[in-house]
Amino acid sequence: VCQVWIDRGGTFTDVVALSPDGDQRTAKLLSEDPNRAEDAAIAAIHELTGVSGTLPRCEVRMGTTVATNELLERKGEPTLLAITRGFGDALTIGTQERPELFVREIVLPRPPHARVLEVAERIMADGTVLHALDEDAARAGLAEARAAGLAAIAIVLMHGWKYPAHEARLAELAREAGFTQVSVSHELAPLIKLVPRGDTTLVDAYLSPVLRRYVDRFTQALGGAARPLFMQSSGGLIEGSRFHGKDAILSGPAGGIVGMARTAEMSGAAKVIGFDMGGTSTDVSHYAGHFERDSETRVAGVRIRTPMLRIHTVASGGGSICRFDAGRLVVGPESAGAVPGPACYRRGGPLTVTDCNVLLGKLVPSQFPKVFGPRGDQPIDVEVVRQRFAELSREVGLPAELLAEGFIRIAVAQMAHAIRQIS
Repeated sequence: VCQVWIDRGGTFTDVVALSPDGDQRTAKLLSEDPNRAEDAAIAAIHELTGVSGTLPRCEVRMGTTVATNELLERKGEPTLLAITRGFGDALTIGTQERPELFVREIVLPRPPHARVLEVAERIMADGTVLHALDEDAARAGLAEARAAGLAAIAIVLMHGWKYPAHEARLAELAREAGFTQVSVSHELAPLIKLVPRGDTTLVDAYLSPVLRRYVDRFTQALGGAARPLFMQSSGGLIEGSRFHGKDAILSGPAGGIVGMARTAEMSGAAKVIGFDMGGTSTDVSHYAGHFERDSETRVAGVRIRTPMLRIHTVASGGGSICRFDAGRLVVGPESAGAVPGPACYRRGGPLTVTDCNVLLGKLVPSQFPKVFGPRGDQPIDVEVVRQRFAELSREVGLPAELLAEGFIRIAVAQMAHAIRQIS
């Protein structure tokens, strides 16, 4: 039985395979490629095993940033937040903390939910039903949200963690109305406080459909050759059917921390800082003899209460889009991803941090892998990068090289700030 380990990022997918006779092989593919019909991880397994048809039996372990990137770029499933009437703004208000103490104009991150349904119901802290659930009103609100195209719902009712009857009934009504993703707070995060319970449930509803689609496609493509296990944010493995969005935020980076710790111990280093720069995000961590864990974290301005390794993630990677906006240079949080990718990939992509390094000569075309062009036979395109920077230079009024250096300084500053946060 072969063993396969997969790191599925937003831009690249890296795979290591170990054959039964001890032969180790590696592969690196674009996570998305219009010229490839199958998933990158499946294509890599076919390549490494040398099998074009039915895959042989193997053990598969995967860490993925699918959920992380969807949250960073706000590309999750449009979600309905169903919450007790009168508390529709509770999660937006949150803890009322000021992110920057002396900033007078506070711009809050965009919340994950697309719409709020304030539910007519109320159970008190001692279990007394002050207002029974108005099922007719709830059905009408759910039907309206479904008609608007929403298929994911996060149900968060006052004191639902201890008295879940109303939440359970509302979940039944939601499924009857056609919602395919129903995240209920007392099942996912039975916490006494409304805000952390609601935040976690909302994130789960927002990310689980995207994660589920990927996990199902990947598992089906294996064709029974393996029952893959997926890395959770806590550093533990779990089957795909039990892999929830709230537990997948730091799936890929968590695997990196475990690997970093083991490698550091083997080399005799007792204290290390982990730095994992990908195409979409950069993840930093700290290890000094034991794994540091959090029960609450914040990713892209969203609060999550679930066990996870302590990792700080910023939307700054090689594929982070560089642009001139409102009189200033901006890097990220949007990413060019694998498709179209950076401008130098010859797919019409935007300027990214990678293109900045190309223009400044830090990426040498002759030393760059040639598998990333649309035909698989072309190195990166330096000329198109020069043209795009020339256009930006005319718009901004600064030399192209100075712009590229400025974008890189911004990206580096964001990464350095992340390291200061964890150290």
